[in-house]
Amino acid sequence: MKILITGGAGMVGSHAAEFYALRGDEVIVFDNLMRSKLFGYDKKSVEFNWNYLAKFKNIKRVLGDIRNIEDLKKVISKDIDVVIHTAGQPGVGFSIGDPTEDYTINAFGTFNVLEYMRKICPRSCFIYCSTNKVYGENVSNLALIEKDTRYSFRDMSAINENFEIDLTPHTPYGVSKYVGDIYTQEYSHTYGIKAAVFRMSCTYGTRQFGFEDQGWLAHFIISNIMNRQIIIYGDGKQVRDVLYVEDLIGAFDLFVKSDLNREVFNIGGGPQNTLSLLEFIKMVETKTSKKFKINFDKWRPSDQKVYISDISKAKKILKWFPEINVGCGVDKVLDWDKNNAKFFKSK
Repeated sequence: MKILITGGAGMVGSHAAEFYALRGDEVIVFDNLMRSKLFGYDKKSVEFNWNYLAKFKNIKRVLGDIRNIEDLKKVISKDIDVVIHTAGQPGVGFSIGDPTEDYTINAFGTFNVLEYMRKICPRSCFIYCSTNKVYGENVSNLALIEKDTRYSFRDMSAINENFEIDLTPHTPYGVSKYVGDIYTQEYSHTYGIKAAVFRMSCTYGTRQFGFEDQGWLAHFIISNIMNRQIIIYGDGKQVRDVLYVEDLIGAFDLFVKSDLNREVFNIGGGPQNTLSLLEFIKMVETKTSKKFKINFDKWRPSDQKVYISDISKAKKILKWFPEINVGCGVDKVLDWDKNNAKFFKSK
């Protein structure tokens, strides 16, 4: 197969590129390498993944922006079999400060890719990386139970794909990602493109350059290793389900190989792979024998106290199950971060 991966230098994109390259497929990685700029980081980050992928002879790397049709013409051709669209602006805080840039990347950029696919390779399969943030603050309206180290839902165990989306604040990020989400569904319905929307919870893995605003597991681990302070907004009992990146790519591939035409999946570690911030801190401290430097601050607007993905649909339809548990996944990230600590040192 011939696979195009937008945002291919990111954590998810680079792991998808490696997966298909190792399988022997022809892979095109397309990226504008602007992640560090988005988060005000004074060092290169995804450039590491960009250079890492150069070792694969069957990966072609192309610099470009999904918002630019001339750039898309370099990578979208009639013989493309699959487009995995991981490119995006992933920060809630960034979207509040610069909603225009957020919109052009997440909403217009996704539309641009879909529209050019429709014209050039409408029989290609399209994978869209959406987010649980499309559900907005409706999640925050659910009744909770407060326990010693975490919050939990009172009346349900997880959020499924039919959860209410309307009549609630989302943040500009949640809105722009939902625009791409619904355009993906519409281009499948109207133009027949085989497409899947994966509404992702917290995905983590090696080669992830985490920041406070995005990639919190990696950000916490890096901060612990480098003896940097972290800020916990709220009380630290907020809970997320977490999914190791290789398991996510496995779900993508199962859809690509399936006879399904279009689907929407909530994708994450599910109820069996959840962590509160306090629980994660304790886990990392136990593994590294180093205490975190922690500063507590007030809750941030739109922060969900609990989000857990109901992954039963993916299990039933794709026959997919997370294989890497939280402890094993965190060990992999810790080992990689320790061995590559030079990339996280301040200038």
